Amino acid sequence: MGNLPKITKKSVPMAEQSPEERIHNFNEVPLGYTPEEAIAEASRCLHCVNPTCIEGCPVHIRIPDFIQAIKDGDFAKSIAIIKEDSSLPAVCGRVCPQEEQCQEKCIMGKIGDPIFIGKLERFVADWEASQGIEVTPVKGKREGKVAIIGAGPAGLTAAGELAKYGYEVVVFEALHDTGGVLRYGIPEFRLPKSIIDREVEYIKRLGVKIELDMVIGRTLSIDDLWADGFDAIFIGTGAGLPKFMGIPGENLNQVYSANEFLTRVNLMKAYLFPEYDTPIKIGKRVGIVGGGNVAMDAARTAVRLGAEKVYVIYRRTEKEMPARIEEIAHAKEEGIIFHFLSNPVEILGDADGNVVGMKCIRMQLGEPDESGRRKPIPIEGSEFTIELETVVTSIGTGPNPILLKAFPGLKLNRRGYIEADPETGATSIEGVYAGGDIVTGSATVILAMGAGKKSAKAIHEYISSKKK
Repeated sequence: MGNLPKITKKSVPMAEQSPEERIHNFNEVPLGYTPEEAIAEASRCLHCVNPTCIEGCPVHIRIPDFIQAIKDGDFAKSIAIIKEDSSLPAVCGRVCPQEEQCQEKCIMGKIGDPIFIGKLERFVADWEASQGIEVTPVKGKREGKVAIIGAGPAGLTAAGELAKYGYEVVVFEALHDTGGVLRYGIPEFRLPKSIIDREVEYIKRLGVKIELDMVIGRTLSIDDLWADGFDAIFIGTGAGLPKFMGIPGENLNQVYSANEFLTRVNLMKAYLFPEYDTPIKIGKRVGIVGGGNVAMDAARTAVRLGAEKVYVIYRRTEKEMPARIEEIAHAKEEGIIFHFLSNPVEILGDADGNVVGMKCIRMQLGEPDESGRRKPIPIEGSEFTIELETVVTSIGTGPNPILLKAFPGLKLNRRGYIEADPETGATSIEGVYAGGDIVTGSATVILAMGAGKKSAKAIHEYISSKKK
């Protein structure tokens, strides 16, 4: 028997800005791998006979193959492999929760650190950008025309996949720019706008046409789309209606939903202050209610806007927080204070209607609820008050009823989201498909992309059967 290759159990860390430095800027926190670091991390891959990591990827990237190409130093081949299945690799490498998906199923994780699949994906996507992105010409055009409503991750993915099939694709976006939650909901320090622009440019170069400031149901109706000769429609508009707590004081000044807060920062370019004179007044003390990635984004944004104290108020323990472990760790490093097992009962205001504090109550965990997590139960007589000038609620979003009214006859589920086949995205209206948060409720970018990819395949099969 020959000598078995030595297994490196410890992952290669990615360099980051120090907390002391990054809290004063909106630059990206992780700095990326060098080629040598990427090759070293890729060399840890076991290249399993049955690569379970692929099962954990919603878009089914051939993970071992792209990692092998990095190990071989063939970065061009690596990114080409990824782009067979994903049109947004630089985005996914940054914001996908790999630790719950591909990396969770990594066999290497049973004997050491799992392979940093997301960091390697980010590396080759950024390497390609530094070399000049190549677009493989679409092989042949097909008869058929598809309308995509929404230029977020689900819509862009569906558009890219359908363009690869050879269809004419037009994306209709209600806002003045592309990206959806990628551009308006995720802070610059996690996903730079330049990365989104780069990915969208790639989609356009595949042949996709994007129409901005087009509100379906207002600017154009569904009947207009059918009259314009579209053979199928994909709805990927996300779930952008914020939920509130229903407690006294939510109408006070300086109470935001996380959607509004992050959109203001991104849309008004507050992250470029003082270059852009659009500061957002938040005061010295900010309270964030919630425990997901969006709550972490809001809290870390508040720190960068100059808040002296930022509190995260969450009704369960850290163990139950849905936010990524990396996001929680970064927030702690940046000085954010966590109040676990705490729940707001009232937002307090002064005579002028401004926030001055929040009354909370301590919680204890009971039996698991429908989500599978233990249900938080208030502890009587445990109220306490936090002094605040701004409150940001991040407890989820719902479907936008204005958009859904544009589709009379579209069947909704009991939660008010579009009812769609989980494998194809087919809705109750023939030729209309849907995917992403508008179907599932708030979820991850990569799950929306997976839905867009499934629907693109189903739309291809639907149009192909019609054109026979």
